[in-house]
Amino acid sequence: MPLDRCLVEKGLTEKGFRRIEGDHAFFVYYSESGKKSPVWTKTSHGSRHKEIADGLVSQMARQCKISVQEFKDLIACPLTRRAYEAKLLEQGLVDPPKCGRA
Repeated sequence: MPLDRCLVEKGLTEKGFRRIEGDHAFFVYYSESGKKSPVWTKTSHGSRHKEIADGLVSQMARQCKISVQEFKDLIACPLTRRAYEAKLLEQGLVDPPKCGRA
């Protein structure tokens, strides 16, 4: 089932992705501690791209290093930012949070 592009973009930014403009809208994940990660995805601009087709949703999920269902949960909110970051931490894609004072 296709996903609404605006809802996807809003969901990504609410879960720690930052938007970078270009030919496409690129979204890069920043950890809760503010560090840029290698995890990214993108959406297309233009009025003809109001929905993101299933094949592209699958690609976006792979780029975000999670399953399609987890990606849909990330956008719809059952998958919290903390739980998503824990998945990235398990894969070594983000650094663990620092405890205590420096």
